[in-house]
Amino acid sequence: MPVRTYRPLTPSQRYKSVSTFEEITKKKPEKKLVKTKKQKAGRNANGHITARHRGGGSKRKIRIVDFRREREGVGAKVVAIEYDPNRSARIALVVYPDGEKRYVIATDKMQVGDIIYSGVGSKLKEGNVLRLKDIPVGMTVSCVELKIGKGAQIARSAGAGVQLLAKEGKYAHLRLPSGEVRLVNLMCKATIGEVGNKDHSLISFGKAGRKRWLGRRPKVRGATMNPVDHPHGGGEGRSKGGRHPVSPSGVPAKGYKTRKKKPSDKFIVKRRK
Repeated sequence: MPVRTYRPLTPSQRYKSVSTFEEITKKKPEKKLVKTKKQKAGRNANGHITARHRGGGSKRKIRIVDFRREREGVGAKVVAIEYDPNRSARIALVVYPDGEKRYVIATDKMQVGDIIYSGVGSKLKEGNVLRLKDIPVGMTVSCVELKIGKGAQIARSAGAGVQLLAKEGKYAHLRLPSGEVRLVNLMCKATIGEVGNKDHSLISFGKAGRKRWLGRRPKVRGATMNPVDHPHGGGEGRSKGGRHPVSPSGVPAKGYKTRKKKPSDKFIVKRRK
């Protein structure tokens, strides 16, 4: 999973770096575990743009990943580590004794040939899935459930890991990658070990075109727009907008808290900020 750089033969290659992909063992995905992905270009069901600067990009197919790992007590053999264009982490193709194939998120030390288990009685081995009540305090886990049986929701991206700090009553104290400390039910499942592809954060795109391949369109400063398009727009010559930084809809951009009160607030022991 190291990062490879290029000789600066062109201006864009001077800062470009890519993953070596040396952990990838299979190039084409499993046909029965993929489905087509429709491009939405950041628009909702009404056709309104809700996520700006999206559109274009290479075609992708969605890999159906098993986040629930509900087949307990049955060993699954890792037969391949694959690239997934929809996430920063690698995925592992596993086969159960009856021939069923599934994709799971590949952990840092997972290799082809490993046998992984899920459920009560599983060993504390990387890639195995246990309930938080069966995992010792201090261990690093990933792919953590927030609701019992819903499937992994926390720590699914490359290099992510959650530390189990304590167990109190029916809840576990987890320190998330952001620094937030959160309560999660002890009956929720988690995968032993960190998510793989740790060097993903070290990759430099090197040129704007590589962002376009990912479906990321150019961002334009509000100060360069017209008043009809942005609160910072307009003015004679270069101007600073005449007000504190805001979003296109007028919401303050620096330090303004936009989070609404949620029922889950009571489970947050320490905020990330």
